[in-house]
Amino acid sequence: MENDKLIVGLDIGTTKICAIIGRKNEFGKLEVLGMGKSVSDGVERGIVTNIDKTVNAIVKAVEECSNMAEVDIAEVIVGIAGQHIQSKIMHGSIMRQPTEDEITVEDVQRLTADMHNIVVPPGNSIIHVMPQDYTVDYEGGIKDPVGMSGNRLEADFHVITAQTTAINNINKCVKRAQLSSKQLILEPLASSLSVLSEEEKEAGVCLIDIGGGTTDIAIFYENIIRHTAVIPLGGNIITADIKEGCMLMQNQAETLKTRFGKAIAAEANPNEIVSIPGLKNRAPKEISIRNLASIIQARMEEIIEIVQNEIMQSGYYKKLAGGIVLTGGGSQMQFIAQLFEYMTGLDTRIGFPNEHLGKSVLEEVKSPMYATTVGLVLAGFKSLDMREEMYKNRVANTGVKPKIQVREGISKDFFKNIGERLKGIISDDIGDDTAYGN
Repeated sequence: MENDKLIVGLDIGTTKICAIIGRKNEFGKLEVLGMGKSVSDGVERGIVTNIDKTVNAIVKAVEECSNMAEVDIAEVIVGIAGQHIQSKIMHGSIMRQPTEDEITVEDVQRLTADMHNIVVPPGNSIIHVMPQDYTVDYEGGIKDPVGMSGNRLEADFHVITAQTTAINNINKCVKRAQLSSKQLILEPLASSLSVLSEEEKEAGVCLIDIGGGTTDIAIFYENIIRHTAVIPLGGNIITADIKEGCMLMQNQAETLKTRFGKAIAAEANPNEIVSIPGLKNRAPKEISIRNLASIIQARMEEIIEIVQNEIMQSGYYKKLAGGIVLTGGGSQMQFIAQLFEYMTGLDTRIGFPNEHLGKSVLEEVKSPMYATTVGLVLAGFKSLDMREEMYKNRVANTGVKPKIQVREGISKDFFKNIGERLKGIISDDIGDDTAYGN
C-alpha cells in the first residue's frame, strides 16, 4: 500500500541540512512523521566544501528525524543546487517501423532514454531529461503523442546538467553517513512540487527559491517545466553586507536581518533604533532600522535584476499569468513580495509548502524554509512531469510489455538455433581453402 510507504527527503543546504520523513494518508495528502535539522558548515553556495563537517551534519539531522518518527532510515532522496547547474534545450528523434501501428509508451521512453546518452561538456553529468513538446511526422506542438500514428517521433528536451565532482561529493557524504541515495533531484524542481498548484503551472509561473547560498529559479508553462537556473547569491550575502556595513559579528548581523530586516527602506521607521551589545568593555552599538533596510534593499535589487534577466532570457516573461511565487528562508523577509512586484511587474505571492500537506507532527514544517525538503519527500510519491505518472498508469492498466517486432514474411522459427547455424557456416568456410582463392 502506498500509505505504508515511507519517503525521506534530505536537503543539503548552505545554512542548514534538513531531513523530513513522511507518508501518504488515506486522502492522498503528505503526513510528516519526523523532521531533523542541523547547522551546515561544510557547504558553500550549494557545493560541498568540507566532507567531514557535512557528513556529521547529515548524521545529526537524520538521527533526529529517525528518533522523532521512531523508524530506521536507510534511503533518502537528495536535493542538489549550485552555480554549476546548467540547463539547455536539446532536440532528439527516433524512427519507427512502418508496420508498427501506433506510438506506444515504450517509444516515448526510448526517445527519452536516448537523450541520456548525448554528449555533454567534460566534467558534467546529466541529472534530468524533461520532454517539452513532441513532433510526430513533422507535426509539432503535441503534448502527449501516445496513441498517435507516425513513423518519426521527435521532441525538444530540457536537459539539466551538474558538475560531476559536485554530484560525487554529495553521494560520498550520503554514503559516509551510512545512507543510500535513492534519487538526486534539482532543488527548485522539488520546491515546485510543494508550493505550486496545477493551475499556476498551467497558466505560467516562475518559482523563486531564496536560500542561504543560492537563489533557484524554475519556470513552468502549460504544466511543463520550461527553464531552470541557479544564481550563486542568497540570504548569506545579505548577512555579509550587514556585517560589513554595520561593523557587527556574523551572528549579530543574522539576528538583525531576520528580526528587523525589511526589503524596502521607505517602509522602515527612520526614528527606530536597535541597540546591539558591544564587545568586551565596549559600549553597545546603535543601528538605525532605516539604514539596515537600505543595505538589504540594495542587495535584494541586485538579486532581483539577475532573476529578471533569467526570466527575460527564457522567453516566457509575457506568458507568466501566474506571476512569481517566492519560497525558501529568504522569502520570509518583510516587504520582499512588494519589491519583486515593483521591479518585475509580475504578481507575486509567498509560497508555503502546505498545498499537499495533511496532519503533521510539526507545524514548523509549513514554513517556506522547508519547501525544498517537503518537495523532496513528495518527489518520492509523484513525478516531476505529470505525463510520467500517466504513462506508468497506462502500462499498469494494460499490462502491455515491450515487444520485439518481427517483419512479415520471416518465420519466428527462423531465429531459433541461429547461433548453431552461423557456427556451421563459418567452420565450413574455414575448412574450404577455395573460399579464399588458395
